[in-house]
Amino acid sequence: MMDVADDLPETTPQFIVLSHPLTLKDGRLSVPYVLLYYKPENCKTDTMYQYANAVELMRTTAGVNRLIPVESEDDVISIASKLAGDE
Repeated sequence: MMDVADDLPETTPQFIVLSHPLTLKDGRLSVPYVLLYYKPENCKTDTMYQYANAVELMRTTAGVNRLIPVESEDDVISIASKLAGDE
C-alpha cells in the first residue's frame, strides 16, 4: 500500500479500484474488491465537486460493493487493517 500512497497526487482526487488479499481475524482469506475515493485536503473546491458527481458512476462501473473515502496517504497505508476489521 506504500507504493499506492506514494503515487497519489497532492491536489487532485483519484479513484482507486483495489483488490487486496488479506487474512481476517478468524484466519479466513479474503480478497475484497473496493473503490477508494482519494480526496486530498488541499484540493480545489470545483475539482472536488466534479469528482463527487462521478462517485456513484465509478462505483457502478467498477462493480464494487464498498466505497471507502480516504483523505491522506496515511489513510491509504492503513486500508488493509480497515478491510480486515482491525479498526
